[in-house]
Amino acid sequence: MTTWVPDVLGDGYEQTTIPLGADPDGEGQVEATLVRYQPAAAPSFDRAVIYVHGFTDYFFQQHLAEHFAAKGYAFYALDLRKCGRSLREGQTPHFVTDLAFYDEELNEALSLVRREPSGKSVLLIAHSTGGLILPLWLDRLNRQDGGTTGLGIDGVILNSPWFDLQGPAAVRTVGTTAIGVIGKVKAKTALPGMGLDTYGLSLAASEHGEWDYNLEWKPLSGFPITFGWIRAIRHGHAKLHRGLDIGIPSLILRSKVTHFSRKYSSAIDAADAVLDVRQIARWAGCLGDRTTIVPIEGARHDVFLSQDVPRARAFDEVDEWLEWLHRSEHIERDSGRNHNELGTIS
Repeated sequence: MTTWVPDVLGDGYEQTTIPLGADPDGEGQVEATLVRYQPAAAPSFDRAVIYVHGFTDYFFQQHLAEHFAAKGYAFYALDLRKCGRSLREGQTPHFVTDLAFYDEELNEALSLVRREPSGKSVLLIAHSTGGLILPLWLDRLNRQDGGTTGLGIDGVILNSPWFDLQGPAAVRTVGTTAIGVIGKVKAKTALPGMGLDTYGLSLAASEHGEWDYNLEWKPLSGFPITFGWIRAIRHGHAKLHRGLDIGIPSLILRSKVTHFSRKYSSAIDAADAVLDVRQIARWAGCLGDRTTIVPIEGARHDVFLSQDVPRARAFDEVDEWLEWLHRSEHIERDSGRNHNELGTIS
């Protein structure tokens, strides 16, 4: 039986721990945390959402949960192992040497949600690194009997997914080779020259932004990027670039422009200051199935943490896509019913 306890987000939010056993990377016992939003006057939800965060991140976006609850979705969010609520003493934040390790908590979270009354139909949402982790997992699920749709997954929304390594081309060629070599022998060694705080300064209410969150779980300059972790990311990128088949429609939201800077300015507030949006556009076709990609003018790296106007536009795009997705589901069900009826008559 699943035990839910109050969450740090306060009224309406609960969490449960997902034990995962011994860490394959040797950092003790690991666990994940599933958060759910249960409004005081909760309606009878007939669908569910599972949200997955990115690197140097965790779930705190209450406005996202409330938006989907208003649309009839029970909302769940997963803090992956060693991230946010799931980080334990002595562990390296966000450290894994294989992105497939996350399959364990993703499978368990999906199973848990599907056992709930609202879990017959599940929508997935992921941001940044989560937007790489989720498609790789979905591709593996889709290779199993029944595929992703057989597991009740209807679609996925990717918010600025990390589809390739940003920076000069040499970083993606010679640099990736070096990462592969060093990542094997010095997995927990941090890459030099990291720790840029411009995006964090743009977001945090204590700085230039409007969002309150735990700076220990999401520090302004980010957590150190280790060679072992970035090696796992590059392996994931390579699999994506060879082509996936996730088996469900996807909506990809991204900023219209990228603006990299070592110093904060107001331009950071209206652009992706983390990823190269051209790479998101380039590799979007690698997911398989039907993909819709929408650039949002003035959006931040996390489009749902953008300023008011681009954030509203992002939610409008989500709502429009969901209407299309629901219509498509009805058409498929009706088509299947007609087919069955014809089969019975013949």
